[in-house]
Amino acid sequence: MRGLLLIALLAATPVSAAQRVYEGEEASALRCANMMAYTGVTLNGAGLMGDDEKDVLLGISILILERHVGGSWTEKKRAMLAMRDRRDVDETLMDYQRHAPLCLRRFPIN
Repeated sequence: MRGLLLIALLAATPVSAAQRVYEGEEASALRCANMMAYTGVTLNGAGLMGDDEKDVLLGISILILERHVGGSWTEKKRAMLAMRDRRDVDETLMDYQRHAPLCLRRFPIN
C-alpha cells in the first residue's frame, strides 16, 4: 500500500507548484528517503529483491518524508526527483550499503 502511495505521489505534480529549496537536515532526510526508495525499486526491477522488501524500503522512504521533511507532497516529490536525477544507480547503491543504518538512526520512523 505504501508503495502505491509513493508511486502516486511521484506521478502527479501540478505544473504551477512553487520550487522549494531544501537545506541542512531536511536535505539529508531527502537524500536518505531517495536512497531507500531508489534502492528498493532498482533491486526489485533487477530481480535482486522481492516485492515485500521493496515495499518495506518504500514505506521507510515515505515515513522519512512525512516525519522529517517539511512542505507539501508536491514539493517533496520535486525534491525527490531532483535528488534522483543527481545521483546514478551505482552511487545510490553504494550510499545504501554505507549509510542505511545511519539514516534510520538519524531519521527515526518509529
